[in-house]
Amino acid sequence: MVTDMNTKRTYTMTTRAEAAEATRLRILGATVDLASSRLLTEIGLDAIAEAAGVSVQTVLRRFGTRAALIEAAMDYAREAVAEERRTPVGDVRTAVRTIVEHYERRGDTVLLMIAQEGSDEQLGRLTRNGRVMHRAWVEEVFAPQLAGRANADELVDLLVVATDVYTWKLLRRDRRLSRIATEQRMLHLLGALLDAAPGSSERQ
Repeated sequence: MVTDMNTKRTYTMTTRAEAAEATRLRILGATVDLASSRLLTEIGLDAIAEAAGVSVQTVLRRFGTRAALIEAAMDYAREAVAEERRTPVGDVRTAVRTIVEHYERRGDTVLLMIAQEGSDEQLGRLTRNGRVMHRAWVEEVFAPQLAGRANADELVDLLVVATDVYTWKLLRRDRRLSRIATEQRMLHLLGALLDAAPGSSERQ
């Protein structure tokens, strides 16, 4: 009987913990989603709570303050972005598909964040970290192409530009090119930078 009670108590605690985690993730997801179309200063706890389907009290109970929630949401978004951008090392063609897919999903949000970075310290840290993350992604993904090059640091700078969100914006939003055309132009840029002819082994 005691064993049954302990099992039931453990099950109840596990269920509650899972429900609490699901609520936490729902709140974080709602915060990130709202930030994709609104200025951060315009996103109040009431809007976040409504989007997450919980009360403001629940939001505060989980995170304490709005600032703590925003910080947690930024960490949540960073983890999602790192996973989205995961790319086989040395595979240039897949790298282009991956980064364009990422920008298709989050590019407009990133641009909105950048527009606010000068007026919001939290966003400023997020965008600075984003730039560091992007450069690290370039250095990792293109490591085989960079190996042994005397101008590797300069080449990284240029590869960062060729795969930057603003390059995507210029092609996809300003020029209104299709996604396929955008990928092709990015691939041509990278090919020129890496001295790789179209269809070469570096581009596969």
